[in-house]
Amino acid sequence: MARPDSLVVVIDGDGSFEMTHQDVVTAVNYKLPIKVAIVNNGYLGMVRQWQELFFNRRYSSVDLRPQTDFVKLAEAYGATGLRATRPQEVRPTLEKALSTDGTVIMDFQVAREANVFPMIPAGAAAKDMLLA
Repeated sequence: MARPDSLVVVIDGDGSFEMTHQDVVTAVNYKLPIKVAIVNNGYLGMVRQWQELFFNRRYSSVDLRPQTDFVKLAEAYGATGLRATRPQEVRPTLEKALSTDGTVIMDFQVAREANVFPMIPAGAAAKDMLLA
């Protein structure tokens, strides 16, 4: 909102986006050129990653299936929705999003157990961060 004439790209996980997607209607209403890239693994990814790495894959309350169709959700809000399901679709999806006026939601589907690094284990210092 502070820079309505500037391009803004948001990178978000699917779980996080599920908790905040109502803000898309505000972006559409004000015709903001916000582009949202959802890294979609069908989980609350950060919590799932902790459960994988530190709790022997004892997953609890992290699976987001059945999953929201983010393309349809974008369209329901009046935004443009795009999806990439394979690595070779990433670049064309980004190029289309960046050349499209208004708010765009991009759903990048990734492997269900894809992890994000670096991460710092609970109680550890930055020097102890995990890089892979």
